[in-house]
Amino acid sequence: MGKLKTRDRILQTSLVLFNAKGERNVTTNHIAAELAISPGNLYYHFRNKQQIIFELYVGYEEEIKSTLQLPEGRGLTLEDKRGYLEGIFDGMWRYRFLHRDIEHMLASDPELRKRYSELARYSLQRGNAIFQGLVGAGYLKATPEEVSALSANSWIIMTSWVGFLRTLALDDADENLTSMMIKRGVYQIMTLERAFLTEFARKQVEPMMDEFFTPLPREVEV
Repeated sequence: MGKLKTRDRILQTSLVLFNAKGERNVTTNHIAAELAISPGNLYYHFRNKQQIIFELYVGYEEEIKSTLQLPEGRGLTLEDKRGYLEGIFDGMWRYRFLHRDIEHMLASDPELRKRYSELARYSLQRGNAIFQGLVGAGYLKATPEEVSALSANSWIIMTSWVGFLRTLALDDADENLTSMMIKRGVYQIMTLERAFLTEFARKQVEPMMDEFFTPLPREVEV
């Protein structure tokens, strides 16, 4: 594998620093110092930090859209649904800084806000299609209104999950987050769907739920 270009190294290093420290706590000078390049070299490739964030977001958006592709020539299966959820939460783990402070970033960049709004609509439409496909395949028993609500509620959990996890932490250190804590979100969404599962689907889903369950910091036991 060839040596990464400076532009790609800037994006890669920025992603690591944003995830570890939070985007607000990282400056372009921090990124340049981590790369051992001059700030001027960084500004040759990116005008400012906002442009770096936008480029990273585009990569995240592409991952989400690729994950939510529907199968061609066959019906949906529960393994497909598992793949959707795993893919989405894996992407959330790799780009978790976006979900830590998304409102601030959207307010700071109108173009990013527009792109994110379009992604939300796309994801909700795909969510409806996926849930409706599971209804058609006999895995779920739900009305069109319930399918729409499941799609919306799933999106709400996905986009707020990182923020929720941070409210459970004892301090503000993002390094306390783990990939398994992020993936616990798969379990949470499966609990939403459980009431709509048909009997034979429930027997397949329950082992999956056990697999994705992991205790959370300071989780309240009831």
